Amino acid sequence: MRKVPLGQDVNPSVIARGTPGMSGADLANLCNEAALMAARRNARTVEMQDFEKAKDKIFMGPERKSMVMPEEERRNTAYHESGHALIGKLLPKCDPVHKVTIIPRGRALGVTMSLPAQDRYSYDKDYMLNQISMLFGGRIAEEVFMNQMTTGASNDFERATSIARDMVMRYGMTDALGPMVYAENEGEVFLGRSVTKTTNMSEQTMQKVDAEVRRIIDQQYKLARDLIEEHADKMHAMAKALLEWETIDSDQLDDIMAGKPPRPPKDWTPRNPSVGGGGGSGGAPAVTPEPAPTAA
Repeated sequence: MRKVPLGQDVNPSVIARGTPGMSGADLANLCNEAALMAARRNARTVEMQDFEKAKDKIFMGPERKSMVMPEEERRNTAYHESGHALIGKLLPKCDPVHKVTIIPRGRALGVTMSLPAQDRYSYDKDYMLNQISMLFGGRIAEEVFMNQMTTGASNDFERATSIARDMVMRYGMTDALGPMVYAENEGEVFLGRSVTKTTNMSEQTMQKVDAEVRRIIDQQYKLARDLIEEHADKMHAMAKALLEWETIDSDQLDDIMAGKPPRPPKDWTPRNPSVGGGGGSGGAPAVTPEPAPTAA
């Protein structure tokens, strides 16, 4: 950033939290992209919004502005992403929600991005359970407020099931099966690795594993649904803000959670209302992609 004229609102620590694992060249590319974003709007300094747009472009691809979606699908996406964001704000062990957008990028038709407050080297049981609940927030919001189910939650289900299964089979985080590893180290078939697969579990143990995974999934699904139904007014406010502005940040989310009208974005120009996101959620880094800083 030393050679870039920065705006007063640029916060390097927030950028660092959202760019884990980037090399020096990657960060230099981020600064160059941000400078290009500022140049396109004829600005004299590079502001935080330019870094945010550059980061989104690098992680998820450019905006798909030509993608025309029906208004009902935009509403569905707005409620879907609001469901993720609400659970992320309410549960204590979820990473702080950084922003929510229904602008389609790459394969993602909408994204809820969370950034960890500090470096994480391991994950505790409550954190993983909260992550599962947050992943279910999108589908539950579709059911409660749109009275429908869409394919947009498929990746959420896949990740939630993977977390629950790892808790049971790899991390010993369940009383029913105890501190024992039931999963094999499944790697790619390569030189020296056997193509055949052996199973070290009995049929009864497999049934117990499936029952525990189902119990965790059902328990966290119910928790997320109860929270969303209890805070329906905040869900409506988030969805309304997303439909109007397409992207809301942590400050606007804090306003909504406090019951106040969200402040308008600093640099917002209305676009064609028929152009927007579909019903889906991307990751993040945990993003929940959704893995490193959680995109959900």
